[in-house]
Amino acid sequence: QVQLVETGGNSVQPGGSLRLSCAASGFAISDNYMTWVRQAPGKGLEWVSDISHGAGGTVYADSVKGRFTISRDNAKNMVYLQMNSLKPEDTALYYCARRSGGIDYWGKGTPVTVSS
Repeated sequence: QVQLVETGGNSVQPGGSLRLSCAASGFAISDNYMTWVRQAPGKGLEWVSDISHGAGGTVYADSVKGRFTISRDNAKNMVYLQMNSLKPEDTALYYCARRSGGIDYWGKGTPVTVSS
């Protein structure tokens, strides 16, 4: 049974940092693309970042490039999103997802609030 569980969301001040974690079970993240997607209050889904299987190439949305870093630990079957220099517009529910062609599994999300 595939499961994705996100943790690490919190309330922080602008300029702060957070690290989100995604614990995967029921499959090996090393065999799949993994994705972070977010949804700000009252808005649609926004893709944030992908990490590929194999060599683990990464791509980022322009809105987070240079501030966020996606990574994975294959041994722990964990995916991470390090978020630095957070801005109020980063406030959202952050989802971890598995991408196999399209996204086929989602976690329930972890909330991030950036506010002074």
